Amino acid sequence: MKNSDKSKSLTKKIISGKFKNKVLKLPSKTTTRSSKSIVLESFFNTIQFDIIDATFVEVFSGSGSIGLEALSRGANNILFMEQDRDAIKVLKENISLTDPSACEVFSGDSFSNINTVISTLKRNKQSAYFYIDPPFSIREGMEDIYDKMITMIASIPPELTELIIIEHMTGLEIPETIGAFKMKKFKKFGNTSLTYLEENME
Repeated sequence: MKNSDKSKSLTKKIISGKFKNKVLKLPSKTTTRSSKSIVLESFFNTIQFDIIDATFVEVFSGSGSIGLEALSRGANNILFMEQDRDAIKVLKENISLTDPSACEVFSGDSFSNINTVISTLKRNKQSAYFYIDPPFSIREGMEDIYDKMITMIASIPPELTELIIIEHMTGLEIPETIGAFKMKKFKKFGNTSLTYLEENME
């Protein structure tokens, strides 16, 4: 039986750029988890000039707040990946507030759709920033999520990749190398951390 509780709508604002202060809806907290503002600010301070005119892939996108923040700050086009139906509905509403022509939504299982996204990047001769924020593994049914994520990252061709960013539980140890990538940077924000991976040129 569906929960009919119409709880107060959750929202967050785009922090900076041409869509600054646009109010984005957030999906139910039971299905998705919103990134902390402090995490997003640190991330965009790190790559603020690099993403101008870039392609940005938000895996497990939920509301799309990270991809739309990237778009607001000058990214050229955004590929969103999301499975949850309610989240996709919210995501599309949020996209409509910005520039829908610059956005593409890949609905369904991200671990399967990564192949479609890779094919799209190859076809368009693009390399991309991949922001990967999977559900925390403490959620029911998500116990193997990080193992699947690591397998997915290893499948991404390095020539299509500018940078891979993983938002994850602080207690999780990300391997120093995954496929063709190596750890570039790690930053901790309480229970949440960001790990940056780049192509291993050694």
